[in-house]
Amino acid sequence: MIRTFLCAAALTVASATMALAHDAPGGASKVTLVYEHALPNVPGKSIKGVLVEYPPGGSSPAHTHAKSAFIYATVLEGAVRSQVNDGPATVHRAGESFSEMPGDRHGVSENASHSEPARLLAVFVVDTDDTILTTPDTGK
Repeated sequence: MIRTFLCAAALTVASATMALAHDAPGGASKVTLVYEHALPNVPGKSIKGVLVEYPPGGSSPAHTHAKSAFIYATVLEGAVRSQVNDGPATVHRAGESFSEMPGDRHGVSENASHSEPARLLAVFVVDTDDTILTTPDTGK
């Protein structure tokens, strides 16, 4: 029984690792909307949870978020290097959090490790009509 459980767990981990590698080619992050709900006491606003998974050495390109978005992010695993606007690049480790204000530019968003994966949960409070949460920075 234990052997069967361990084999099943190993297959699950292997499958998840292959899916991550497939979904995040070239070290890119994988982004998944995991929660979305209108706020009943704040008409026109919603909360959206986004899981961001970075493979070792992975990153997201510079970007901005919806103009209405306030973001509270918590690192779930590993360490994430983040730079907002012209502030310093800061490393946040598992259990630590940071926030982004509406209109902020996220210049650096990357796994701080080249050997371990990293994951973070970004919780957006955003206008319900905003369906595009992230826009790549074109450098203009």
